[in-house]
Order: sequence, then C-alpha cells, then structure tokens
Amino acid sequence: MATNDLEPVLDELCSSIKDFLHENNDLTKEHLADFLKNSAELLLTVPANKLSSYDQDKHLLAEEYKNIAKECLEHYENTSSKISKLTDEHKETLAVCEEEQHINLPEITSKFNEIQDHMIEEVSKANSIISQLSTQIKDLEEKSNLDPLTKIYNRGALNTYLEELCENVNENYETHLLAIDIDDFKAINDEFGHIAGDKILIYIARILKKTLRDGDKVFRFGGEEFIIVLNRIKEKQCRDVANRLIKLVHDNKLIYKGNNIGVTISVGATKLKVGDTPDAFVTRADKALYKSKQSGKNKLSTEPI
Repeated sequence: MATNDLEPVLDELCSSIKDFLHENNDLTKEHLADFLKNSAELLLTVPANKLSSYDQDKHLLAEEYKNIAKECLEHYENTSSKISKLTDEHKETLAVCEEEQHINLPEITSKFNEIQDHMIEEVSKANSIISQLSTQIKDLEEKSNLDPLTKIYNRGALNTYLEELCENVNENYETHLLAIDIDDFKAINDEFGHIAGDKILIYIARILKKTLRDGDKVFRFGGEEFIIVLNRIKEKQCRDVANRLIKLVHDNKLIYKGNNIGVTISVGATKLKVGDTPDAFVTRADKALYKSKQSGKNKLSTEPI
C-alpha cells in the first residue's frame, strides 16, 4: 500500500483518537491503551489496495464545505466590522455627552435609537445569511447521497444503486446483500442516552466501511439498520465477510463517559437473482435478518433464492 494511500486512513485514525480524548474526561491509561489496540486491529483489516469511493466522495465534498464555511466567515467578519463601527459611534456620542454642560436629551435619545436600529438590522442580516448557508449545507448532504450522521451512503443512494444492479444482472458474477441490525439498540439509548446511540451508529459505520473491499458498498438503511452490497463474491466468501464483521463488532467496545459499551449485530444475507426488484432483494435479506434475531442475535442467517 502506497504512502499516499495510507494518509487518509491515518488522518481518520488520528481524528478518531482526538474525538475519543475530547469526549471522555475520566480516561485511564488502560482505557487509552485498549482503544489504541482495538484501532490497530481494525486498521489491519483494511485491504492493501483500498481507497474507497466513499473516501473519494468525502474529499470532493470537503471542498464544497470549505467554500460554504469561507462564505460564512466572510459574512460574519463583515457584520462584526459594521457592529464594531456602530459601537465606536456609540462611544463617541457618550464622550460628547460628558463634555457638554447642557445635554440635549431628545437628540441623544434619537442618536442612540438610530445606532440600536442599525445594530439590530445587521444582526438580522447575519442571522438570515447563516440560515441560508445552513440550508445550503443540508442540500449538499442530500445531493451527495451521504447520511449526515454516519457519513456513509444513505437510503436514497441505495435505491438508485439497487435499481441499476437489478436492471443489469450479470450471471457470470455473484452479488450478495447483507442486512445488518444493531442488537438491543433501544436498550442502549435508554441506558446511556441518544448521544451515545448516535456514537454507536458512527462507530459501527466506521467498522463496516473500513472492513469492506474496494467496490463493495455500505449504506445506512434507516434507524440502526445498515445494508452492504458485496459485488463479485462467492457465497462462502460472503459468509466469511459477514462473520468477520460480527466478530469485529463483538470484540470491540465504545468508551463513552467512562462506560465500556459493548454492542453486537445480527446479519441476514441473500444473493441477487435474475428478475429481482430492489424491494424483493432487500426483503429477502431482511427475512434472513429476522431469523438471526429470533435465534439469539449476534449471528448470521441466510435466505436462499
């Protein structure tokens, strides 16, 4: 793996470590050591030739976000400058009042009201611009087909991708779909709070996307469920990938506010067949997922075509 290919992986690992340190105030050196050990084990699962299409999309989007942030800062600086000038006018007016022996109260009141009106107008303009820029960011995320929380592909991207797959089934190559659900997710939210739940979703998404090969796709299907599409892979290899994901999630823990939160996933798998629709393909995998849930969770079940 070339040095240039390793840099995005290293950057994301460093970012994860920083997040880990900032979000946990009562860490011990043992916690940090465990986190680094788990990170190293996860890093070893990244295929040597991999720079995913997700990473490419992320770099393209980064430029768009930088432009929006720059525009926001420019408007903020402009508004701040105007308010600063108005504040100076305010001070000058007060200085004049102190020098004058006879104060014209109506005139001073009028001047203060004028300055206040200008300040309110500038703040209102700034708030309006910030609101517009926030809308731009939201639109950008929707158009990019990325889920805002986990930064993996969203359900809209999944629908588009599956429609194309089903219309162009290649019988020479097998395509498999994994439906993945986080076990007992509601209980995690109830015990640790929704912020912890969000962090679990981000954590699982990172494991999934780092473990997959170039050409495989991972999507957030909704709630705590994910979909993975494995291209050009045999059934045994599909089972191996699914079981490796189950083990990785089971063996690693998220530390949140001093709590070691362990989670598991249940997986359902099926293979694409000629004549499948996107709904039929996903429904079959969901049926297999239901089997995993009913038979004890933290396992893989398959649904034959």
